[in-house]
Amino acid sequence: MKRVLLSLAAILVILLVRAILLCYSRPLAVFAWFERVSLRRNGFKKSSIQGTNGRLVVWEAGNGPALVFLHGAGDQAGTWCRIAPHLKSSYRILIPDLPGHGDSAPAHGPLTIGMELSGVDSLLKTRAAGERVILVGNSMGGWLAMLYAHQHPEHVARIVLVNGGALRPEHPLNLTPNTREEAKRLLSSMQDPGLPNPPDFVVDDIIRTSHEGPIGRLSLNPADMEHYLLEGHLQEVRTPTDVLWGDEDRLLGINYARRLKTELPASRLTLLSRCGHIPSRECPIALTAKLRDVLNQTPPQPTGVVESKSPAAPRAGK
Repeated sequence: MKRVLLSLAAILVILLVRAILLCYSRPLAVFAWFERVSLRRNGFKKSSIQGTNGRLVVWEAGNGPALVFLHGAGDQAGTWCRIAPHLKSSYRILIPDLPGHGDSAPAHGPLTIGMELSGVDSLLKTRAAGERVILVGNSMGGWLAMLYAHQHPEHVARIVLVNGGALRPEHPLNLTPNTREEAKRLLSSMQDPGLPNPPDFVVDDIIRTSHEGPIGRLSLNPADMEHYLLEGHLQEVRTPTDVLWGDEDRLLGINYARRLKTELPASRLTLLSRCGHIPSRECPIALTAKLRDVLNQTPPQPTGVVESKSPAAPRAGK
């Protein structure tokens, strides 16, 4: 009996050491795991569908109109774990791991915005067929929400852009830093200046995942990203749009949000004070309150005449 107890103790020590090492070597993966556990504990069920690019994982809970949350590049469904549970009493919530992110295929190889968009299309055709959905997207997720509404306005009741859109940034973005200094500059541009930078072992993991993960895989084909911008075509996106913007986001900047508000024909801008580029993590309470407020309001109504500044430019995805 004593030997058995000693063996169990040794196994527990080994597991503890491995867990500690994992927290230091892969802290972002550990953090994502806790977020996904939070979704499950809040009643979200994980399932999968067959998408164009393979298995697409989706988390689902609630009843009512379909409300779809789309995460940003390099992220996964768990980013919404502090927001979505508060809305499931009013909506049927769908949160995918977009293609190449989280547990969704493909696990390796280049990713494109077209592949991400096809994942949204597969999800809605499978889980929300015949419905007019509400799309809420952060960063790249906001880009995808605009693209989908542009291509399929009959399937989208309204969209909410959370620090994201389908316009070219004012300044070039370096999302794949090579040094701790570059990574810290990137982080400081994304969050409220009052927040401290994470410890170096987390910064090192940010550098590694930015190159090896979905962001690096998306960066392999910059021409593809250019193809899916809606420069000169925002007037064609007449779906009612709320722009929820963390006002401390310096990655895209407040002028980006104001341009969306000015050029989209049916839009409304709401600022989130002391929030950065990913409000779902930095200020989830404020984001939840503002999101609930705008969804309870009458959607912005379109005005003006549809016109394009650049007639020769192709529609996104065409």
